[in-house]
Amino acid sequence: MAGRDVPPADELRPLVRRCLSGCQSAMLELVRRFQGPVFGLCYRMLGRREDAEDAAQETFIRVLRSLSRWDEGRDFEPWLLAIAGNRCRTALANRKRKPSPDSLDDVAPVAGDEDQGSHLAEEVQRALGQVRDEYRQAFVLFHEHEKSYGEIAEMMDVPLGTVKTWVHRARRDLMEQLKQRGAVEDVRYAVRRV
Repeated sequence: MAGRDVPPADELRPLVRRCLSGCQSAMLELVRRFQGPVFGLCYRMLGRREDAEDAAQETFIRVLRSLSRWDEGRDFEPWLLAIAGNRCRTALANRKRKPSPDSLDDVAPVAGDEDQGSHLAEEVQRALGQVRDEYRQAFVLFHEHEKSYGEIAEMMDVPLGTVKTWVHRARRDLMEQLKQRGAVEDVRYAVRRV
């Protein structure tokens, strides 16, 4: 995505080495540079700001503990986002075991002068929360983080075809949820026979 403050690999390697040597300022810099993409993925997957903040924090703790295992020959961001996705899936599994009473699904849409774009974005976020975890992660990585299918397959450790299927199914399920909630119309166009 254009405009993100993600360092090139040549600039990142020395920063990682400084982190590994215990330099606190380097660790803070690493977190600062990647907190946007990590929080964005966590928020899209979890749908709740507090949960996303917790998952992002857990991600960076895990990354800093595991930094010595990062292969410098590979891109750092996909490795980092894979860890974030795993933290989110763990949080979602825990959430399913003990459902929260303040779930977004229990909130009725507010009528009024709400901006239609922000209302649709809210509906998309709610609907995305109903999509299967793996589908959601692949969808968010593809559409929000602009990762290629190949990068997503590597990050999620699944075959390329599986990622394509998951992104397709996420789109299908998302549209179905939006139609059920009345957020979008079910428009079908007939093909004219010639």
